[in-house]
Amino acid sequence: THYVVNRWLMMLLSITFLMRKTVENDIIIKTSTAGGYMKFLFAPDSFKGTMSAININRLLRHATHRVFGSVEYIDVTMADGGEGTVETVTRNLRGSIMYVPTHGPYMKRREAKFGLVNQKEAILEVAEAVGLALVPQEKRDPRYTSSYGVGELIAHILDDGIRDIKIAIGGTSTNDGGIGAMQALGVRFLDKDGNEVKGIGDSLKDIVTIDTSRMNPLVQEAKFTIMCDVDNPLCGPNGATMCYGKQKGGTVEVLEELERGMENYRQVLLKTFGKDVNEIPGSGAAGGIGAAFSLFLIGEMKSGIEVVMDLMNFDQMLDGVDYVISGEGRADAQTLHGKVLYGIGRHCKERNIPVIAICGCLGDGYEALYEHGITKFYATTDKELCEKEILANANDNFMSTAVRMFEDIKNGKIS
Repeated sequence: THYVVNRWLMMLLSITFLMRKTVENDIIIKTSTAGGYMKFLFAPDSFKGTMSAININRLLRHATHRVFGSVEYIDVTMADGGEGTVETVTRNLRGSIMYVPTHGPYMKRREAKFGLVNQKEAILEVAEAVGLALVPQEKRDPRYTSSYGVGELIAHILDDGIRDIKIAIGGTSTNDGGIGAMQALGVRFLDKDGNEVKGIGDSLKDIVTIDTSRMNPLVQEAKFTIMCDVDNPLCGPNGATMCYGKQKGGTVEVLEELERGMENYRQVLLKTFGKDVNEIPGSGAAGGIGAAFSLFLIGEMKSGIEVVMDLMNFDQMLDGVDYVISGEGRADAQTLHGKVLYGIGRHCKERNIPVIAICGCLGDGYEALYEHGITKFYATTDKELCEKEILANANDNFMSTAVRMFEDIKNGKIS
């Protein structure tokens, strides 16, 4: 009798443990054991400079328990292909952050990280190697910064046997058309005398021919997905130089000089590949890295948030979910350009799942997101409040807003 009872007790304990913590697609699903009747998916982006997405999810958990007592929820963090994407995706998928030696924007040695999602896939951000944040304001000059470190990062990943590589581009200090990155992978850019030019923006005007015969052969074995949410061409008023060069330290005169060089580079690419990169949306991203990745790596341009959601099997997480709770620091018209709320809203709209967004504040144009799957917005602060006050009370403001939101759900005010 004791044996039978003990065996039943062990079975009950095992069932309870599985209900509390199960694994599906490498995402931990935490489920209450006391008959929760509603299922939530928490999937926020961070409030940049204010609260991490991990902290936001912690507050959402406390708020749900305060209002409902017990519920079922899936707890993930999100990113849109910008800063923090590598850490977010790698953490959610239980991968590993790896550090490798590279060169920074001015060719000084430094370490850069990438995410090893599994033994076959890796994800990296070009800004990790050559980001604008790595260069002090007074030292910024897009004529002399190089994307060489990005190519080194890719070479390290290829040497590790990885053949499926996702690359988030944007936020660079460079305007070299990606020639620095390609040099690190063995491509040679030659001047009229047959000499190899430096991999910097100032050299674009001197390129006459391109030699790909020594390119790292492992590139041909790999699949590259380029996470890009801008459609800027390589050259012209909306191109890499004229649209983004000023923030990288370029004066009017410098930008005009760099634009002439970029146009020369475009013509050499046309002669080499038989394709006008200006016809490739996003070729001007990251100082022209988009052009190089499209042609030399044959990379496929995709929305950053779509790549993240695909990696995380987001659509499968929606099974049985009653409400999705998301949010970001500020929702406005820019959110429509591939941000987290836009991506989540579109996917949930297809399945008629309500999406509620808790944001730090609501800016001009946020209302357009109602047409893309967002059901209701809550702002944690008045946009007139000073930044110091917002930072000081961020947790309390978010918690009170979350409790109010869950009470509205409980009382049938949101459906």
